[in-house]
Formats: sequence, structure tokens, C-alpha cells
Amino acid sequence: MSQARPTSDMYVCHGVTWATGDPRLLLAPLPGGPLAYVEIMNQRLGYQVSGTGRWCTGRYRFVDTHRVEAVACPDRAAAEQSGQCARCAGQDDFRFAHQFHQGGHAPVALTAYMAQPHWLYLATFADGTTKVGTAAESRKRSRLDEQGALVATYLTKSPDGRAVRFLEDALTRRLGLPQTVRAAAKLRALAELRDLAPVLSSHEKELARAAEALADMNIPAVWEAWTPPSEGDLLRTAGTERALYPHDPREGEHGLVPLACAGSQVLAVLDSNDDLPYLLDLGTLKGRRITLGPFSSPSAAVQSALF
Repeated sequence: MSQARPTSDMYVCHGVTWATGDPRLLLAPLPGGPLAYVEIMNQRLGYQVSGTGRWCTGRYRFVDTHRVEAVACPDRAAAEQSGQCARCAGQDDFRFAHQFHQGGHAPVALTAYMAQPHWLYLATFADGTTKVGTAAESRKRSRLDEQGALVATYLTKSPDGRAVRFLEDALTRRLGLPQTVRAAAKLRALAELRDLAPVLSSHEKELARAAEALADMNIPAVWEAWTPPSEGDLLRTAGTERALYPHDPREGEHGLVPLACAGSQVLAVLDSNDDLPYLLDLGTLKGRRITLGPFSSPSAAVQSALF
């Protein structure tokens, strides 16, 4: 993967990735060139969004038995279904992963990838919502880092991707646990975070229910706590002053100094404002054309979300 530093040229933003072990914007340069992984933390982030259209964010390819990597759209084409153009969607073997355990089409490379051990986990967010999810052994850490949860626990290790997805579906069916949580709900919950106790209590309650369900299925539990990345510590601290960013990150110019990042959710201060930190979701930039540079956010007077 390229670690090149972008200039002030235009890019198609692929969103936020934790594949490097820290949060970075994944950018495809226009008109061509390798993907760049750009740090979010420890620097000022200025960008300008061009237009309102959405552009193809490429595909994933298998680089060996256990790893996948992002590939930019060679045409930098307009997005169609699922944020991809028809060409990239047709070449994306990883798109069959979610139906793999149901006996759907499985390319050879995907079958080999799914043969590695997988983990089942529970992740709880700032509003107490808990989801069940899975992660391949090679993605054990980064998969949870990108979720933006406050607390999470690995429940058990399965021999392969097919077995773990049956377990995931079983916990959804038995306990009513969702398998996805909308990014907008994560952001809103972080803005309203007052006390960690209800979040921790909710997580422990769902862990107990999951343990009972797994025991009923004769599945051995392997409790292993996820350690949240330090980049998100300030966001996960109840009582930290914060307000929702008063502008749409998907249009216009923005200038931010990130203080914390959890998943794709960022807590940042502005150049021309007081020290009030703002919450925004950089994941909304996925598929947008942006230019990096010395841009600034419009000024706005916003009351803090916490008192």
C-alpha cells in the first residue's frame, strides 16, 4: 500500500481505514495513480469537496490466502450500485463474502480466504446499542477499530468464515442483536454521551445473554476484551465537551484539527472558532471528490452539547 503524501490535487475519497493500525483517509488520485493512505491525527486537515456526485471507490482484491487490499477504480468512474461502477463491481470477488455461508457463488480466492479462522464479537456503542459481528483472523484488530464502538468483546474463535457466520445469524435470531449500526446513529450517540456506566452495563448484559446462547449450541466461549485504540480515548470519555459539527462535511470547504478519532467519527477543533470541539463523520466523504489544501470551515456559533 502506498504511504505517499498527497499534494493539493483532486482525489476520490475511499473513506476512513484502520488497515495501517491508525485512522487514515484512503484516497485515489485523479486522474490516476496508486492509493494514498493519509494520516488523520497529528496534523491539520483541510479539504474542499468538488460537486455533489459520487464516484466509484474501486474494489478489493486478494493478495494472498489471508489478506485483501483496496484497489482504485481504473476509470475513476461515476458510482452506480453499492458505490461502485459496473466494471469494479463485476471484478470484486469479495462481494460474495456475505452470502458465502448460504451456499452462494464463491470464487476460489474467496473460498481460500474464508478458510482461515474467524472471530465472533459483540460491540456496544455510545447509546447502549450492541451489535454482533465477525472478523477474519487477519482482520481481527482493524475490523473492530473501524467500528467506532466504546467497548467490545471477542466471544469465540471459529475454524472458518462459514462457521462464524452461522453463529452470527444464530445470535441475531435468538437474541435480536443487529449486525449493523448506522453511522449517523453512532455519531448522534457520541454527541449525547453523558455517562459510560449504562454503556458498560448494556455490554455486560448482552455478553451474558450471548454466553448462554453459545452454551446452548455447545460452542466454547473464549472471552477476550478488545482494547480500544488510543486515538479515540477523548471521544470515549464521558463529559468531554463537544457539539455536532454545524456544516455538511460533504460539501464546501473545511479546516479541522482532529483531537480524537473512533472508527470514522472525529472530534476536532476549527481554526477560526473557540476551543469547542466538534463531532463529524469523515466516513460521509466516501465516494466524494476532494482537494486537500489550506481550506477553512465557515464560522458558526454553536452551543456545546455537554454542560
